[in-house]
Amino acid sequence: MSVVSQVLSKADDELRYPTLGELQGINNFLKTGNQRIRIATTLAENADKIVKKASAELWKLHPDYISPGGNAYGQKQRAQCLRDFGWYVRLASYGVLSGDQELIDQIGILGAREMYNSLGVPVSGMADSLRCLKDAALALLSKEDAETTAPYFDFMIQGMS
Repeated sequence: MSVVSQVLSKADDELRYPTLGELQGINNFLKTGNQRIRIATTLAENADKIVKKASAELWKLHPDYISPGGNAYGQKQRAQCLRDFGWYVRLASYGVLSGDQELIDQIGILGAREMYNSLGVPVSGMADSLRCLKDAALALLSKEDAETTAPYFDFMIQGMS
């Protein structure tokens, strides 16, 4: 849910108009709109590059994942991992655009963790993959844009930790 939706929902639940402070919060959020769009565009346009760099780093950390018997061994399994990595980059961009982590949570970071557990995928490895994705994504952004983006990756990392 976006910052605007949160304010309006809370005010409506309490049968009141948004407060001056809440309106200022919306104003501050709207002022960052161009930055949020720039970040989301960069992530979208570079998603394949981010996934490629992050997966190379993850395989260095955990070569056993791509060795015989590993969860990412074989073309199909590796393709599924890379697909999931792309999904996490997209989730981060959703968080950046909405200015909220709730959307990431609603779409299913906790459900993903449960799914990985049931499939025998090492959840600690997924947290490592998210760290690698974060590093690869932030490397493409300015310092200010990276500071705005990092908390959304951190939220997903915590969800997998």
